[in-house]
Amino acid sequence: MKKIIIIVLAITISMLIYREIKEDTIVIPDTAIRLRVIPNSNSSLDQKIKSEVKNYLEENTYNLLRNETDINRAREIVKANIPVIEDNIDMIFKENNYPLSYTVKYGNNYFPTKKYRGIEYREGYYESLVISIGDAEGDNWWCVLFPNLCLADIEKKDSTQYKLWIAESIDKIFN
Repeated sequence: MKKIIIIVLAITISMLIYREIKEDTIVIPDTAIRLRVIPNSNSSLDQKIKSEVKNYLEENTYNLLRNETDINRAREIVKANIPVIEDNIDMIFKENNYPLSYTVKYGNNYFPTKKYRGIEYREGYYESLVISIGDAEGDNWWCVLFPNLCLADIEKKDSTQYKLWIAESIDKIFN
């Protein structure tokens, strides 16, 4: 009987820990700035342009904010560089003879539920820099610009994912 009680108690505690870990990992802090590129559509050309804009943003915005630790300074840097970002997007469009327009909006923008490295991030309005191309109806790319979440992967060139064994085990049981 003691063994059964210990096993039930261990499972209950594990589930509570798992739930707490899971809930803690899906919240992006209020002091974060997201980055999103929404292409016109899912056509190969529209996705190619999205990828080129994404690649430019990854490299250049990462370098702008690489050593920044203060959210207010990060906001200033992002706002000050919007004209540079627009100039470079213009150049990407021109080089590809891409006829559509785009908008760059910094502020509180809507994000649907997103997944990154197996973690689900809640939908909602987030401080962000959003580039919408044409009708903005294609599959988008997103990242957390500050503090660097996926942009930091550029420097690390690392795809290592750290996983909690107990969380994976419980996930397998309930999924």
